[in-house]
Amino acid sequence: MQKRGTEKAIIIYICLAAVLVLCIVKFDVILAGVSRLWNVVFPLVLGVGMAYVLNIVLVRVERLYFPHSKNRFIQATRRGVGIVVSILLVVALLALVGRLVIPELGKAFAVIGQNIPEVLDSAAEWLEENGTFNASDYLNQIDWNSIMDKIVNVARAGIGSVVNSTISVVGSVVGGVVNFFIGLIFGVYILVGKERLASQAKRIMHAYLRERTVRQITRILETANATFSSFIIGQCTEALILGTLCTVGMMIFDFPYAVMIGSFIGVTALIPIVGAYLGASVGAFMILTVDPLKALLFLVFILVLQQVEGNLIYPRVVGSSIGLPGMWVLAAVTVGGGLLGIGGMLLGVPLAATFYKLFRSSVNERNHRKDERQGKNAPARPPVPARSPAHGRNAAADRRKNEKGR
Repeated sequence: MQKRGTEKAIIIYICLAAVLVLCIVKFDVILAGVSRLWNVVFPLVLGVGMAYVLNIVLVRVERLYFPHSKNRFIQATRRGVGIVVSILLVVALLALVGRLVIPELGKAFAVIGQNIPEVLDSAAEWLEENGTFNASDYLNQIDWNSIMDKIVNVARAGIGSVVNSTISVVGSVVGGVVNFFIGLIFGVYILVGKERLASQAKRIMHAYLRERTVRQITRILETANATFSSFIIGQCTEALILGTLCTVGMMIFDFPYAVMIGSFIGVTALIPIVGAYLGASVGAFMILTVDPLKALLFLVFILVLQQVEGNLIYPRVVGSSIGLPGMWVLAAVTVGGGLLGIGGMLLGVPLAATFYKLFRSSVNERNHRKDERQGKNAPARPPVPARSPAHGRNAAADRRKNEKGR
């Protein structure tokens, strides 16, 4: 029996080595196949993500929809009403954020575009007054007509590529809309039958896997679910609080573009750690085009607000629920952003927190088992002989005799 198990293990290792060699040799072909497969299943993956986010709202809506009612109609419509209300709430929230941020963001870029020439002129005047660099003479020496001719020639040559790019962009937008609706429909199907799907998944695992493996997979999924749901709720709450505090504080200190910058910082704060600083840098540049002194004061205000947010708000709203130290949060944001961009920044923290909790639990279990084994293998101490009452009386009598003899 042991020989048969060894042969089976050798065959498995040989197959794995062959697959690894094939992947290395045909890496380009495999990568193209994986990319094509991803494009096919992307709407379904998007639907799973939508279902997960909507389920966070759905669970709370169902708790509020006549939770103790025995009416059959209410019980039959609880899931459908909960799904519709959840979708409407999420859409309303996204519409509100878009209504607040997108117009203000457009105004922000317009303000920056209008004020950049003034800033450049002011910088040129300052250089002329305080330095040896004569900016006006340098600008007058530039052949602007030649530059414009080159720009026109490049524009004419690039008309064809612009048309092709426009067609490609339109196709991408249409494809994105189609994928969105397919994902939404698939997500609704998941929410309607989520209990049945969970039961089927458990039956499949119990049928094909060992009980220990089933328990491990269940623990991993439960940990990931708790971490992701806590992160989504906490991060959205923290971003709302930070955006509100920033807007109110800017109004109190009479900073320009208070609503515009506060809304932008609230949205960028959804990205852990770096999001708020990204929004603050854009806001500081906007204020710089109006009043450099207020831009400096705004940076001081943001630093103070970030200290309050980092030490009071984030640990209570997000940090305690995630359970990930700040060093690993920064590492997760950096690695996730480098691999997947903004999406990686958003997903990196809960993924790292899930791995951190599972790894910490595994380390604690191993140390506990090791301590138990060491305790069992430790040599037993010889028992201390118990003294009888007679021995105690004899010892007392001897002490009295010695005292009398003295």
